[in-house]
Amino acid sequence: MENEDESGQRGPAWLVEQRYRAVLEVLDGSPVSEVAVRYGVSRQTVYTWKTKHEAEGLGGLREKSRRPRTSPTRLPAEVEALVCEMRRANPRWGARRIAFEVARTGTGAAPSRATVHRVLVRNGLIRRQEQKHRRKCKRWQRETPMHLWQMDLVGGIFLADGRECKMLTGIDDHPRFVVIATVLAVPSGRAVADGFVRAMRTYGVPAEVLTDNGKQFTGRFTKPRPAEVLFERVCRENGVTAKLIKPYSPTTTGKIERWHQTLRRELLDVSGPFADLPAAQAAVDAWVHTYNTARPHQALDMATPASRFRPNPPPEPTVVTAPPTAAEPSTVAEPAGPVTMLVLASAPAVEFETAVAATGIVGVLPRVQRVRLSEDYAGRRARVWADEHTIHIVIDGELVRSVASRLDASNLHELSMRGAVRAGPPPATAAASRLGRLEPGSVIEIDRKVDLSGVVSLGKAKVTVGYELAGQRVTLRLDGHLMHVVHDGVLAKTLPAPLEADQRTGLRGARVGTGELPAPAAGAVRVERKVPADGVIMVARQRLRVGRTYAGEIVTVHVEDTYFRITLNGADLALHPRKNQHPVTRFRPKIHSPKL
Repeated sequence: MENEDESGQRGPAWLVEQRYRAVLEVLDGSPVSEVAVRYGVSRQTVYTWKTKHEAEGLGGLREKSRRPRTSPTRLPAEVEALVCEMRRANPRWGARRIAFEVARTGTGAAPSRATVHRVLVRNGLIRRQEQKHRRKCKRWQRETPMHLWQMDLVGGIFLADGRECKMLTGIDDHPRFVVIATVLAVPSGRAVADGFVRAMRTYGVPAEVLTDNGKQFTGRFTKPRPAEVLFERVCRENGVTAKLIKPYSPTTTGKIERWHQTLRRELLDVSGPFADLPAAQAAVDAWVHTYNTARPHQALDMATPASRFRPNPPPEPTVVTAPPTAAEPSTVAEPAGPVTMLVLASAPAVEFETAVAATGIVGVLPRVQRVRLSEDYAGRRARVWADEHTIHIVIDGELVRSVASRLDASNLHELSMRGAVRAGPPPATAAASRLGRLEPGSVIEIDRKVDLSGVVSLGKAKVTVGYELAGQRVTLRLDGHLMHVVHDGVLAKTLPAPLEADQRTGLRGARVGTGELPAPAAGAVRVERKVPADGVIMVARQRLRVGRTYAGEIVTVHVEDTYFRITLNGADLALHPRKNQHPVTRFRPKIHSPKL
């Protein structure tokens, strides 16, 4: 319960009563020392209560405000309102950034960071948190710009079609100026080197570059022996010292990693999927320009990175070309033209043998390209035919897979150094994706494995080829508006083509078809069934009696138009008339594992 006097001062009623009783005991003759001990206060406090009671009566024992009448250093109301509005408009700004922005507006005296923090807490715009004692790291920084670039690859660039792209990023260690921000559809070694050369064309050649141990940046961990990758060669040819961090030590490249965090918070988390790759690059370029030229950086005492950055005179970065010959002298691309990377003379095709991994992967050149096969080929010996356009995989004299090649002349030379020999004629035609626009009437062939539902994938299209081919490897022959399904060298089925002609060259494993269309298989459809204990099997929704004598045997059923013929090891067992025209959906017997 509280009481209130004429001046509006409020206080607990029990507190006034307690003080009044202490004063009465003193007035009744009790020693002040004993009263002070009894009420848990000092002797001076008891004398103060007695004096106030004599001067003001009971009202003198109430609590009074100690607030000063004036506060000359109090933050003006308009400045406090401006701080709150800045925080609401920019939720990611902290107290230091808001204090800097308020000072730039020139609205009265600039508040300190601590004052802004108290304003934000008082208005409920941030929550008071316990102080975190972060692990202290040894900080370092180069003395001048263009001494060291930190580079990395970062993901999280999503497109409207569902793809996720990566971005090659680079930042100057001294001024935190972003020198590289290139969105890549495929983060290959060539694309990374290309982005690095473009940055050197713009800002000049740095003295050093610091990266992690990614395969695009170094061949240090290449198996079975280290090798020089394209990025390392570009650094060597341009006199750039390529430095690597220790494995699992991302704090060494902390500046670029911290910039990735800012990129995600201020751009990627609020932008959503981009329409396409050019739209993503345009958005990144606009944000990077603002970051470099307008956004104050706290590590630079709120200066902008552009104010501290001084590019070198941008000489033309060295482009490695083929050795000059008498007939064809070496030339260097003009600066105004497109960036050209490692224009080497075309190397001849090579062949070599390797083993298929347990996962069905054939490592042509593991850091550059791998080819995925079925796990059924695990442990088999495969012969690889490779050039700059196509890679063919042959197992036991049979062409298993043809894919577009990502190898260049230097990669083929590296394979030769590893034991590959000069190749003979290709076992099949070139991959279609390397041929660009095809002539009208061209036939495309693609090898696919049919899943257990009888479906194959062609790009984003799903095509049902039939249950009878489930688990089998087939060749899809796209010819005009038709798609022919070839299995074991015979025509198994003909379906409408699911893709237009201009969409076929980009399919995985596509190649130009040769030869004539195989003839269809002669004879009836054959299925297999395991005879149960009651001697009755089921084919096309019709019960067929075989006999309990053959329980546990696997019989073959020949499905004709008007009857079913059942055989075992070539001998006829039974003949049943066909009573319906339901399609056959299961061609293999169900074999149940024994219970343990």
